[in-house]
Parts: sequence; structure tokens; C-alpha cells
Amino acid sequence: MFPMSPTRPYQPLLLRLLHGAMALLTLLAIASGFWVYNTYDGRWGSLPLPKPYYTQDLHGTGALALFLFMFPFAIYCFHLGDRRLWSDQSWEQLRKPGTPGFWLALQRLANTLMLVALTMAVVTGRMMQESWLPQKQLNHLPYLFHLLAWLVVVLCLGFHLLFSAKVGGIPLWRSMVSWGRRAKDNPQQWLRDFRWQLSAKSLQWLQWLVLAGLLFALTVPLFA
Repeated sequence: MFPMSPTRPYQPLLLRLLHGAMALLTLLAIASGFWVYNTYDGRWGSLPLPKPYYTQDLHGTGALALFLFMFPFAIYCFHLGDRRLWSDQSWEQLRKPGTPGFWLALQRLANTLMLVALTMAVVTGRMMQESWLPQKQLNHLPYLFHLLAWLVVVLCLGFHLLFSAKVGGIPLWRSMVSWGRRAKDNPQQWLRDFRWQLSAKSLQWLQWLVLAGLLFALTVPLFA
């Protein structure tokens, strides 16, 4: 542990751990997912990549890990990190283009949409069957919505990086990968900071939508 400069942005340790894991697993899922698409589909463009038989297994393994991490990450986002999501004041901030609040609202919008798109991606992925793509059954709705969800994730990831750079610049990016920890940043403090009541009304229904989607994704293979 070492002291952090008061002028340097600081991110809670739990956020950095969950955010780092989610970032790595999301990038793995995007790369392996494109490899699956490139191997079995390619209707909207493809690359001259190898087409081994294990692309689906690779994507499925990474996507399963991402799905499991979604539960603690979603709970953190809504109950400890809700100030980084869309708020009731964001609409007013968007009416003031060019101001710091405007860029902050766009960053929160990108964060929120990416969380929703990731939920849609894991739900539709869990609804798919492994035999569809090798058999060229490419028009099933879960597969098409799965592709759409990952497209939104990629776009939101780009906007997340862009707006984060606009809001906090390089110091904000560095704070997300820093190893520093403050004395009060411990599990006891996380429990004290935990809020059952969400600050934004818009996040209350969104929380239940995301958690219901994850629970549905958890159980849907049992009925396939």
C-alpha cells in the first residue's frame, strides 16, 4: 500500500478488480466471437483467418467466464458505482453541449448501454445451440440478436474510452490500472458504502431488467 496524490484520480480497489476482469473477458469474447463469425458466417465481411474446429469452444469458455463475472459486476455498478451510470440529471446535462457535464452524461450513457448490451449478449448466447453455425443455420433470432448485441458492445466500448479520455484524460485511465490502495479501501468500507436504494429512478427498473436477464440466462439451458 502506498499513499495516493490528492490531485490524482482514485478508483476503488473493488472497481479496479471487477473492471479489469470484465475488460479482459469482454475483449476475449469480442475477439473469439469474431473468429466464430468469420469461421461459420462472414455474410457482412470476413478476414483470411484460420478456421479451426475449436473456435466455438474458445468463445463459449470465455463467454461463460464473462457471464459469471456479470453478476458481481452488475451488483457493483448499481449499488456502489451507480454514479458512473445514467442519472436523472443526465438529460439536463445533455442540453448543454460542450460543457463538462455534457461529456460526463455521454460517458454515463455509454457505460449504461454497454452494461445492457452485455446482458443481451450473454442472454442470447445462452439461448443458442452449438449445432446451428456448423450446420449453416444462420438465421435463428437468438444468433442474429447475439451479433447485434456484440456490435453495440464494441461501439459502446469505443465511446467509453473516448468519453473517458474527454472527461478525465490519461490520469483517469491510469487510475483504473493503478496498484495503489488507500487505507480505508477495504471490504468493511465497501459494505458501508453499499446502497440498497438506488439514487436514480431510471436505474431501479434497469437493475431488475439486467438481473432478470442474467437469471434467465442462468436457467435457460436447463429447458433447451
